[in-house]
Amino acid sequence: MITTELTPGAPCWLDLGAPDVPAAAAFYGSVLGWDYEPMGGNEGGDMEGGMFRKDGRTVAGLGKLSEEGARSAWMIYYCVTDADSVSRAVEVAGGAVRVPPRDLGEWGRMAQYTDPSGGQFAVWQPGKNAGFELADEPGSLSWTELYTSDATAAREFYGAVLGWRFSDMEMPGGGGAYTLITPSGLPEERMQGGLMQVRAEDLALAGGRAYWHPVFAVADCDAAVAAVTGNGGSVQMGPTDAEGVGRLAVCLDPSGADFVVLTPSSPS
Repeated sequence: MITTELTPGAPCWLDLGAPDVPAAAAFYGSVLGWDYEPMGGNEGGDMEGGMFRKDGRTVAGLGKLSEEGARSAWMIYYCVTDADSVSRAVEVAGGAVRVPPRDLGEWGRMAQYTDPSGGQFAVWQPGKNAGFELADEPGSLSWTELYTSDATAAREFYGAVLGWRFSDMEMPGGGGAYTLITPSGLPEERMQGGLMQVRAEDLALAGGRAYWHPVFAVADCDAAVAAVTGNGGSVQMGPTDAEGVGRLAVCLDPSGADFVVLTPSSPS
């Protein structure tokens, strides 16, 4: 369960790098019911970036994809108390620092990294800005997920860097083990995400590298999928029912950024 509490090791922010900011804003507005607010409130110009809001609460950020050769993708940020010490831990554990820790005014301090298998993630050391204002409700982040060809190495890396605890569950139909992630010191009901070992050929979307994607809660998975395909996106898998989880679909936006929509199962 993802919350808006400031918990070390838990997701607290995410943003999308898109080649066409206005188009991305329109797409996610249609699919997730988000309102887009450009930086400075300026609706003119080329709209280089801004904030997504749901019912007046900030849920994510949107910016112009500027890194040469990079694919459009969601970046997930995890809350930390010291971004500099995390950077040192990343390098010791065999990862790389993509963006060194830097202050964003009084709002906070951020850094971005690559894990040993190529998975990209980020951290946020909160200042005035704690992160997103809505989570685990329709139209907001409800889970994070890593696809990797080496789950054992991923557990070792993220355990050393972010202090996560892990537990395994068997996937329905004999699909292998799925590793659940919980921030250090929190009970299992605060599980925030999972990692899944897949074949190297299943990582084609990221050129064979591991990758993270967000799972957004929606009230009606099928309606969300219809909005995805009706607005230029596509569906990689689903909609399908996952026992004990809910109805979900793995989707791509028009620029190829991947995400999941999930209507959670009702409590029994």
